[in-house]
Amino acid sequence: MNKKVILVVDDEPRSRQGIRKTIERLAFDQYEVITAENAAEALNRIDNEKVHVLITDIRMPEVSGLELLKQLKEKAQDPVVIVISAYSEFEYAHEALELGVVNYLLKPIAKEKLMDAIEKAVDIEKQREKTGMFNKILDDKLIEMQELTKYNRAVQQAIEYIDMHFEQELTLKEVANQVHLNPSYLSALFKEELQITFSEYVTRKRIQEAKKLLLSTDLTVSEIAEKSGYQTSKYFIKLFKQFENTTPNGFRKQNVSDS
Repeated sequence: MNKKVILVVDDEPRSRQGIRKTIERLAFDQYEVITAENAAEALNRIDNEKVHVLITDIRMPEVSGLELLKQLKEKAQDPVVIVISAYSEFEYAHEALELGVVNYLLKPIAKEKLMDAIEKAVDIEKQREKTGMFNKILDDKLIEMQELTKYNRAVQQAIEYIDMHFEQELTLKEVANQVHLNPSYLSALFKEELQITFSEYVTRKRIQEAKKLLLSTDLTVSEIAEKSGYQTSKYFIKLFKQFENTTPNGFRKQNVSDS
């Protein structure tokens, strides 16, 4: 499992190295701790590697900690942020909180408070990661169809059956038999009530499941194709590209590297 990366930014070498050593000693090698002596170096590091938690001093020469946070927001980079400052700079707390800071620690920092703040920040980052992954997987059209009660009873039953058996070979005739309807009538009902065809619903359901497996497992594309209800990976890749504008491997590479 990859370690969470914590970036410590402080222009005072003793403070910077003290925080790094405290984390390394008390976290038992749980995190990878990197440092930067100013905002420019911090931005460069964040541009070149994924930083999960940022601990920054609020007052630094040239570019302050607050300015660093503003620049990160503009660049849409959002590590979970802990700000450290002296008592005399406490008036900056309000602006820091508006910039999304999750904790504000006053110097000198008690070791217990530092570690507690880091644990909370890492928990927030993990939750963000889960939410981000969830959003990458979900199909907006399928979300619109979650309110089953607004549909004809037969359509509700058909959706429930597809959702439970999407990994199997599914035909309109088979699902129609399950809900005791003529296939042509079920097909017309699907299109009228869901605004998509029976086959598009099945495909969207399977692609959504495939995206989940791509991001949460190390299964091969062939294995994921099979678990998503496709007999051949070639056909699965063709459909995936049609719906996601990228291949399954491309989707995995892009989204796993982002997290």
